[in-house]
Amino acid sequence: MIRVLLADDQILVRAGFRALLDAQDDIEVVGEAADGEQALVLVRELRPDVVLMDIRMPRSDGLAATRGITSDPGLREVKVVMLTTFELDEYVFEAIRAGASGFLVKDTEPEELLRAVRAVVDGDALLSPGVTRRLIAEFAARSKEPAAAEDLARLTEREREVMALVGIGLSNEEIARRLVVSPLTAKTHVSRTMVKLGARDRAQLVVLAYESGLVRPGWLG
Repeated sequence: MIRVLLADDQILVRAGFRALLDAQDDIEVVGEAADGEQALVLVRELRPDVVLMDIRMPRSDGLAATRGITSDPGLREVKVVMLTTFELDEYVFEAIRAGASGFLVKDTEPEELLRAVRAVVDGDALLSPGVTRRLIAEFAARSKEPAAAEDLARLTEREREVMALVGIGLSNEEIARRLVVSPLTAKTHVSRTMVKLGARDRAQLVVLAYESGLVRPGWLG
C-alpha cells in the first residue's frame, strides 16, 4: 500500500485528490495539511511514502517544507511531488534542487496523477526530457564554476557515462539505445549510480550531473 500525504491550502483540491487516490486498491491517503509547516509535522508523524505538495501555501510554503523533509536523514524514503498551477512555475527549479522528485500541474489528468504517485515510489523522477533541459539551462544561468567532483571517483566509467545521459534528459530507453544495451541494463546502471552518490532519485542525478561538471551548458543543443 502506497501511503500519501496531501499538502494544499485549497480544501477542494485536497478533497478531489483524496477521492481519486483512496479509490485505488494500492494507494491510501494518510493525512492532509493546509500549509508547509503542518505538512512537515505530519510527515514526521506519519512517514508517508509520497507527499503531494503545493508550492504556494500560506505560513510556510511547499518549498520550505520540502527542504525540511529532504534534509532530514530519517525521512530519506519520503518522496515529494510538487504541485503547481503552471508548468514553468518559477519555484520548480528550486524545488528540484531542494530534493523534490518531480512536479505535476494541478489540472493533470487523473491517470497521470496515479502514474506519478506509483512512479516516484519506484524511484523514477517526474521530469520530461524537455523539462530536464530547462532545469539544466537554469543551472547554467545561475551557477558559477562546477563543484568539486570527488564523488564521481566512486563511479565506473560506464556509470559516469550513464549519469551524463540522465543529466541531459534521456530516459532509460533512450540511454539503452545510445549505449546499445537493454533498458534493464540502463536502469541498473542508473540505480547503482544513485546508490553510490546517495541521490534520492533521478531528479537529484540531474542536479549532481551539472554541479559536478559532468554536464556542461554546451551540451543542451
